[in-house]
Amino acid sequence: MEKKPTSFSKIFGVGPVGVLISLVLLFVAIWINKQIDLPPISNNQSLLNSLFFISCLMTLAIIVWSAKSLPAADRGNKLCTTGAFKYVRHPLYATFLSVFDFGLAIYLNSYIFILWAVLLHPIWQYLVKYEEEMMIDIFGEEYIDYQRKTGRFLPKLMINRG
Repeated sequence: MEKKPTSFSKIFGVGPVGVLISLVLLFVAIWINKQIDLPPISNNQSLLNSLFFISCLMTLAIIVWSAKSLPAADRGNKLCTTGAFKYVRHPLYATFLSVFDFGLAIYLNSYIFILWAVLLHPIWQYLVKYEEEMMIDIFGEEYIDYQRKTGRFLPKLMINRG
C-alpha cells in the first residue's frame, strides 16, 4: 500500500529533518573546532562580518522570491517551474546550503565550518530524494521532465536537448 503524503510533508518536505541534522552537525563542528587549534580563515573580522551580512541579505531575498514563486498552500499541490523554481528545484534548501551556510562558516572563521558546509551537500542530496519521489508520485512525467531541465540545488548550465 502506497503511503499518501501528508499536508505537512507537502509543505515542509524534508526541511525539518534536514535542519535538525544540519544543526547536530554544526554542534559537532563547534566541538571539533574547540579541540583542534587551526589558524583562522582571516584576521579581518570586519570583512567576515560584512560577508556574513551579505549572505544573510541574499538568503532573505531568495526566501522571499521562493515564497512568492510558490506559496505554502500550493506546495505539493501545484508544480511550480517559474520564478526561483525555474533555476533550481529546491530554492529554499539551495539558498541555505549554498549561501547562508557558507556565509556562516566564513563568519565563524574556521576551516572546520567550511568543511561542515561542504559536507551538508551530500547529506541533503540524499534527504531530498524522498521529497522528489513524492513529487513524482503526485505530478508524474511532468516532474520527471522538470528534473531533467532543472538542477536540484544549483542551476544546470547546459540542458541536454537530445
